[in-house]
Amino acid sequence: MNVFQKRDLAIVQENITTAIHPTKKIIDLEKKFSFTDTFKNQVALADAFLEAKQYDKAISNYEAALKDVFQNDFYVISSLVEAYYFSSQVDTAILWSEKIKESPKFKKSKAAFLYALAMEKKGQIALAQELLEGLDAPYVRYEERLELAKFYIRHAETKKATTLLEEIVKESEGMSKVSYRQNGTLIKKANELLRTGL
Repeated sequence: MNVFQKRDLAIVQENITTAIHPTKKIIDLEKKFSFTDTFKNQVALADAFLEAKQYDKAISNYEAALKDVFQNDFYVISSLVEAYYFSSQVDTAILWSEKIKESPKFKKSKAAFLYALAMEKKGQIALAQELLEGLDAPYVRYEERLELAKFYIRHAETKKATTLLEEIVKESEGMSKVSYRQNGTLIKKANELLRTGL
């Protein structure tokens, strides 16, 4: 029992330190990587840069990690898709997405979600819709489902949007407190969209 409590306390303390001094995590990981130049340490550093929205540094580290046996690593490439998408390099995000889109992991991944949004930006509406609808499942992926509802609104499919938003709100009524806390902001946005009458 004490072991679990100490571990939980260490995690909480680390999260508080990161919130107060967000660059500390990056500095610590840079030291770790310079001491031991491994795939795992480089990816952890790239993840920290991505979390801090330092997309150029995240991209640089993810791309450097893609060598030898790791050149087709799904996690790293999907993280690259995210970094390129959020740094407004949509074409490059699409290119990296296309390297992993045949993987069975792709259809339900964040990379597929961002690929769909990128395809919409490029005018590939039917493909974007197909990808977004592939992520629609009850009681999960509220961010993606809310974005699908917004997609329907943007493309004048208000009936589909209303149905989806009503499903999200109804699901929230039976959620545990923990689940509601995790998804509360998205559920409130769904409610707001319904109230505005689309």
